[in-house]
Amino acid sequence: MSIEELIHGCKRQDRRVQKALFLKYKDLLYNISLKYCRNATEAEDNVHDAFITVFEKINTYKGDGSFEGWMKRITIFKAIDKFKDAIRFNSEIEETAEEDTSIPEDHKPDLAEILQLLQKLPDQYRLVFSLYELDDHSHKEISELLGISEGTSKSNLHRAKAILKERILALKASSHNSMK
Repeated sequence: MSIEELIHGCKRQDRRVQKALFLKYKDLLYNISLKYCRNATEAEDNVHDAFITVFEKINTYKGDGSFEGWMKRITIFKAIDKFKDAIRFNSEIEETAEEDTSIPEDHKPDLAEILQLLQKLPDQYRLVFSLYELDDHSHKEISELLGISEGTSKSNLHRAKAILKERILALKASSHNSMK
Protein backbone atom coordinates (compact mmCIF):
# COMPACT_ATOMS: atom_id res chain seq x y z
CA MET A 1 0.00 0.00 0.00
CA SER A 2 1.32 3.46 -0.88
CA ILE A 3 1.58 6.19 1.75
CA GLU A 4 -1.29 8.03 0.05
CA GLU A 5 -3.47 4.92 0.32
CA LEU A 6 -2.51 4.53 3.98
CA ILE A 7 -3.37 8.16 4.73
CA HIS A 8 -6.68 7.95 2.85
CA GLY A 9 -7.61 4.68 4.60
CA CYS A 10 -6.74 6.12 8.01
CA LYS A 11 -8.88 9.19 7.28
CA ARG A 12 -11.76 6.74 6.68
CA GLN A 13 -10.87 5.10 10.04
CA ASP A 14 -10.30 1.76 8.33
CA ARG A 15 -8.83 -0.41 11.13
CA ARG A 16 -7.01 -2.66 8.65
CA VAL A 17 -5.22 0.33 7.13
CA GLN A 18 -4.49 1.81 10.56
CA LYS A 19 -2.84 -1.47 11.51
CA ALA A 20 -0.79 -1.41 8.28
CA LEU A 21 0.36 2.16 9.04
CA PHE A 22 1.24 1.16 12.60
CA LEU A 23 3.26 -1.85 11.45
CA LYS A 24 5.07 0.23 8.84
CA TYR A 25 6.15 3.03 11.22
CA LYS A 26 6.14 1.62 14.75
CA ASP A 27 9.87 0.80 14.78
CA LEU A 28 10.86 4.23 13.46
CA LEU A 29 8.73 6.04 16.05
CA TYR A 30 9.94 3.70 18.79
CA ASN A 31 13.57 4.53 18.01
CA ILE A 32 12.74 8.23 18.13
CA SER A 33 10.91 7.74 21.43
CA LEU A 34 13.93 6.00 22.95
CA LYS A 35 15.86 9.27 22.66
CA TYR A 36 13.27 11.14 24.72
CA CYS A 37 12.03 8.54 27.19
CA ARG A 38 13.66 7.06 30.29
CA ASN A 39 13.37 3.46 29.16
CA ALA A 40 11.88 1.05 26.65
CA THR A 41 8.55 0.83 28.47
CA GLU A 42 8.07 4.60 28.37
CA ALA A 43 9.12 4.61 24.71
CA GLU A 44 6.48 1.96 23.91
CA ASP A 45 3.84 4.00 25.74
CA ASN A 46 4.92 7.11 23.84
CA VAL A 47 4.59 5.31 20.49
CA HIS A 48 1.13 4.14 21.49
CA ASP A 49 0.10 7.69 22.45
CA ALA A 50 1.63 9.10 19.28
CA PHE A 51 -0.33 6.71 17.08
CA ILE A 52 -3.56 7.56 18.90
CA THR A 53 -2.89 11.21 18.10
CA VAL A 54 -1.94 10.39 14.50
CA PHE A 55 -5.22 8.54 14.01
CA GLU A 56 -7.25 11.26 15.76
CA LYS A 57 -5.57 14.14 13.89
CA ILE A 58 -4.97 12.54 10.49
CA ASN A 59 -7.64 14.77 8.94
CA THR A 60 -5.50 17.80 9.86
CA TYR A 61 -2.58 16.52 7.76
CA LYS A 62 -2.79 18.56 4.57
CA GLY A 63 0.16 17.07 2.69
CA ASP A 64 2.54 19.94 3.44
CA GLY A 65 5.85 18.26 4.19
CA SER A 66 6.36 14.56 4.57
CA PHE A 67 3.83 12.44 6.42
CA GLU A 68 6.69 10.64 8.15
CA GLY A 69 8.04 13.98 9.39
CA TRP A 70 4.57 14.90 10.64
CA MET A 71 4.39 11.67 12.64
CA LYS A 72 7.92 12.18 14.00
CA ARG A 73 6.97 15.64 15.28
CA ILE A 74 3.87 14.22 16.98
CA THR A 75 6.02 11.53 18.61
CA ILE A 76 8.60 14.03 19.91
CA PHE A 77 5.94 16.43 21.16
CA LYS A 78 4.10 13.60 22.93
CA ALA A 79 7.27 12.74 24.85
CA ILE A 80 7.90 16.39 25.71
CA ASP A 81 4.30 16.94 26.81
CA LYS A 82 4.53 14.03 29.25
CA PHE A 83 7.41 15.66 31.05
CA LYS A 84 6.59 19.32 30.59
CA ASP A 85 4.44 19.68 33.70
CA ALA A 86 6.47 17.27 35.82
CA ILE A 87 9.90 18.66 35.05
CA ARG A 88 11.04 21.57 37.13
CA PHE A 89 13.60 23.40 35.06
CA ASN A 90 15.99 25.69 36.80
CA SER A 91 14.99 29.01 35.27
CA GLU A 92 18.10 30.86 36.30
CA ILE A 93 21.08 30.95 34.00
CA GLU A 94 23.82 29.06 35.70
CA GLU A 95 27.35 30.13 35.09
CA THR A 96 29.40 27.11 34.18
CA ALA A 97 33.05 27.05 33.37
CA GLU A 98 33.61 25.99 29.82
CA GLU A 99 35.06 22.55 30.13
CA ASP A 100 35.93 20.13 27.40
CA THR A 101 32.91 17.87 26.94
CA SER A 102 34.26 16.08 23.88
CA ILE A 103 34.89 12.37 24.23
CA PRO A 104 38.34 11.04 23.37
CA GLU A 105 38.29 8.96 20.19
CA ASP A 106 39.46 5.81 21.99
CA HIS A 107 36.50 6.03 24.40
CA LYS A 108 33.61 5.98 21.91
CA PRO A 109 30.81 3.64 23.09
CA ASP A 110 28.47 1.85 20.73
CA LEU A 111 24.98 3.15 19.95
CA ALA A 112 23.20 0.91 22.47
CA GLU A 113 25.48 2.11 25.28
CA ILE A 114 24.92 5.75 24.32
CA LEU A 115 21.17 5.25 24.28
CA GLN A 116 21.24 3.66 27.74
CA LEU A 117 23.35 6.51 29.10
CA LEU A 118 21.06 9.06 27.46
CA GLN A 119 17.98 7.46 29.04
CA LYS A 120 19.60 7.73 32.49
CA LEU A 121 20.05 11.50 32.23
CA PRO A 122 17.68 13.66 34.28
CA ASP A 123 14.60 14.44 32.19
CA GLN A 124 15.40 18.07 31.43
CA TYR A 125 18.95 17.25 30.33
CA ARG A 126 17.81 14.31 28.18
CA LEU A 127 15.14 16.37 26.45
CA VAL A 128 17.41 19.34 25.72
CA PHE A 129 20.27 17.08 24.58
CA SER A 130 18.01 15.07 22.27
CA LEU A 131 16.31 18.12 20.81
CA TYR A 132 19.57 20.00 20.22
CA GLU A 133 22.10 17.30 19.35
CA LEU A 134 19.94 14.60 17.80
CA ASP A 135 17.11 16.52 16.16
CA ASP A 136 18.86 19.81 15.28
CA HIS A 137 16.59 22.21 17.15
CA SER A 138 18.03 25.60 18.12
CA HIS A 139 18.15 26.80 21.73
CA LYS A 140 15.44 29.32 20.80
CA GLU A 141 13.17 26.51 19.55
CA ILE A 142 13.93 24.39 22.62
CA SER A 143 13.15 27.30 24.96
CA GLU A 144 9.76 27.74 23.25
CA LEU A 145 8.98 24.00 23.26
CA LEU A 146 9.89 23.44 26.90
CA GLY A 147 8.96 26.82 28.33
CA ILE A 148 12.47 27.62 29.54
CA SER A 149 14.95 30.38 28.74
CA GLU A 150 17.58 29.97 26.04
CA GLY A 151 20.22 30.28 28.76
CA THR A 152 18.69 27.38 30.67
CA SER A 153 18.63 25.34 27.47
CA LYS A 154 22.32 26.04 26.92
CA SER A 155 23.15 25.24 30.54
CA ASN A 156 21.15 21.99 30.44
CA LEU A 157 22.90 20.96 27.22
CA HIS A 158 26.31 21.67 28.72
CA ARG A 159 25.47 19.69 31.87
CA ALA A 160 24.07 16.79 29.82
CA LYS A 161 27.29 16.62 27.80
CA ALA A 162 29.42 16.75 30.93
CA ILE A 163 27.41 13.96 32.58
CA LEU A 164 27.50 11.84 29.44
CA LYS A 165 31.25 12.32 29.08
CA GLU A 166 31.82 11.36 32.71
CA ARG A 167 29.63 8.26 32.39
CA ILE A 168 31.18 7.21 29.09
CA LEU A 169 34.66 7.48 30.55
CA ALA A 170 33.54 5.49 33.62
CA LEU A 171 31.91 2.88 31.37
CA LYS A 172 35.07 2.49 29.32
CA ALA A 173 37.26 2.40 32.42
CA SER A 174 35.15 -0.34 33.96
CA SER A 175 35.10 -2.38 30.76
CA HIS A 176 38.85 -1.90 30.39
CA ASN A 177 39.42 -3.02 34.00
CA SER A 178 37.20 -6.08 33.52
CA MET A 179 39.37 -7.18 30.59
CA LYS A 180 42.50 -7.29 32.74
